[in-house]
This record gives sequence, C-alpha cells and structure tokens, in this order.
Amino acid sequence: MAQGGSAAVQGTAAFGKAMAVLQAVADAAEPVSVAAIARLTGHPRPTVHRIVAALAAEGMLAEVPHGGAFGLGPRLMALAGRAWDRFELRHVAAAELAALRDATGETVHLAVRSGGEMIVVDKLESPQAVRMTSRIGTRMPIHSTSVGKAWLASLPPAETEAMLRQLELVAMTPHTLTSVAALLAEIARVRSLGHAVDAEENEKDIWCYGAAIGGAGTAAIGCVSISIPRYRAATDDPDRYTAPLLACCRRIAALVAEGVR
Repeated sequence: MAQGGSAAVQGTAAFGKAMAVLQAVADAAEPVSVAAIARLTGHPRPTVHRIVAALAAEGMLAEVPHGGAFGLGPRLMALAGRAWDRFELRHVAAAELAALRDATGETVHLAVRSGGEMIVVDKLESPQAVRMTSRIGTRMPIHSTSVGKAWLASLPPAETEAMLRQLELVAMTPHTLTSVAALLAEIARVRSLGHAVDAEENEKDIWCYGAAIGGAGTAAIGCVSISIPRYRAATDDPDRYTAPLLACCRRIAALVAEGVR
C-alpha cells in the first residue's frame, strides 16, 4: 500500500466499469445491445464490448438468441437467489406475510423495485387448488402490477410522472393502462385509497391488490400484494383483502423501523 493509504485499490476502476454495465442491463426494461450499454454507462463501446464478453463468459450476462442484446445471466440469477434467501426485508416480513396469507386464503407476494420492474423476493402460496404461476425472482412491469403502482404512488407526484415517461408502457393484457395520463390518474387514486388494484392488467384472469411498505413521501422499501383468480375474487368487497393488506404493510414498516432482525 502506498504511504498514507491514499492509493486506489488495484482493479477498482475496472470493477466499477463492470458494475456499471451490470447495473445498466439490470435496470433496462428489456435486453440491451452493447451500443445501448455504452450510451447508458458513458463508457467507450470497445471497453463495453470487452466487459460484456467477459461477463457473458462467466454467466453474469446472457445473450438473447438472434437478438444481439444481453440480459442478466444464469450465474447472476443463482447468486441473486442466495441473496434473496438472506434478504433482510424478507425475513422481517415473513411472519406478517404468513398471517396475511392465512387471513385471506390467497397467494401473497413481497416485491421490491429494480429499474423499471418489480422483483418478487418472497411468495406464499394460497392453500386453495388454483394458484399463481409466479415464483421468487419473477420480474414484473411496474405500470401493470398492483405492487408497481403502489410503489409509484409512494413517490412524490413529479417523480412518478418522470418515471412513467421513461418506461415502455407495454400492454400486457387488453386491460393494461398504457398512457401516462391514464396511469397518473390511477396512481392519484392509489394515493387516495392507500392501495392499488391490478384488474387483470398484468395477467389475464388474475386480480391483485397491492400496498406499499413505508414510503410516505419517499419511495417505498417494498410492496405486498394479494393475488386472486378472477373467478373467486370478491371484487364487490375489496375491504375483505385491502384491510388486512394495509394492516400487514403497517406492521412490517413498524418492524423495519424498530430494527428487528
């Protein structure tokens, strides 16, 4: 080490560039090309090409067949899976999620935001016969899901609008809201009610209620949803789901604030 300890750790710059590439790919709504990664990171294209090739060789990135674009790779997903097993919010929320699942008899998800998506970090299955196809690690659009809309509603309005204008508002089903104006109106309603609804907007025949954990004026630390097959969703009695959901999120927020481990 150099005198005074002021010398940078060897390899820090290269590692920082690799992390910037990984972050750019992770935050993108869809697989991205080397040229796009170069634009997003500000690094020269030849540098990005070398980094992408090295990360792909290690399984940290994966090339989309016939697309010339890259997404997160299987090795990174495996490492992320181990991290989720230790994810603090997941452990803090575990008992409350179980209580919510038991109270409603429906599938419960815990999700956090990553770029333009929400990632499921925990899932408790309904004890009933018809269940959800989601799993831990599933990535879901922010604009078409109850957890995503709950997260957007936790932001100050100006930040919500800026975020929506950056997203590709893909129609996941015929019910998906795909205009910024419609989504802003919907998110205003979420702020008023305290919960969000996914009325078959992300997946056909699935109805979801979602709410944010914390996030009063600042971004939520996570969101919880209850997912219900449309045929058994009591849509005329939302309090049946939203009252225990909101209570669950309040209790989790309190546990986090207390520093429970």
